[in-house]
Amino acid sequence: MSSDVTAESTRRRLTPRQIEMVHRLTEAALEEVRESGYANLTLRNVAGRAGVAPATAYTYFSSKNHLLTEIFWRKLHALPLVAEDDRPPAARVANVLRDIVSLIVSEPEVAAGCTAALLGTDADVAHLRRRVGAEIRARLAAGLGPAAAPEVLSALEFAYAGALMHAGMGATSYENIAEGLVSTAELIMRGGDLCLAVQEEKK
Repeated sequence: MSSDVTAESTRRRLTPRQIEMVHRLTEAALEEVRESGYANLTLRNVAGRAGVAPATAYTYFSSKNHLLTEIFWRKLHALPLVAEDDRPPAARVANVLRDIVSLIVSEPEVAAGCTAALLGTDADVAHLRRRVGAEIRARLAAGLGPAAAPEVLSALEFAYAGALMHAGMGATSYENIAEGLVSTAELIMRGGDLCLAVQEEKK
């Protein structure tokens, strides 16, 4: 994880001691949600597991949604950068999507909690949600390359968000969305290529 992210919170710049506290709280939250699930997660329980007072936890996080969104943001930002190589865009985009989905597939309780948390309405969550959206967009754009149409990038973003919600509502499992997303991405990109071809013919 890059130092610029660990030293920064939604609310302020962090000192080394505060960075360690945020790490303790996020690790405690992961353990708590794995054991108890999203519905039973509270900042008080997280604080107890981390060995700090509840007031300390609230100094850093306004709600459990804020805390879980912070966890997802940090894990997302820590993913390897998209490689610039000679693979076709579809292969690069497929790798981007698999990397992102891999963050949540292995831990269904954490995944469900993060999905719900990202829909939170408080200002801290909204700030992190914009960061998450920008990070996902940047990774998809890097996979597509500079020649891709903006509409294709937007369609891929919608596909990712829709797949996450689909799993979050219980319509499918988180394990199933990775390959489904890759197939959807391939269809979107083929459609984008066809549109470009038609436009070129009309010139």
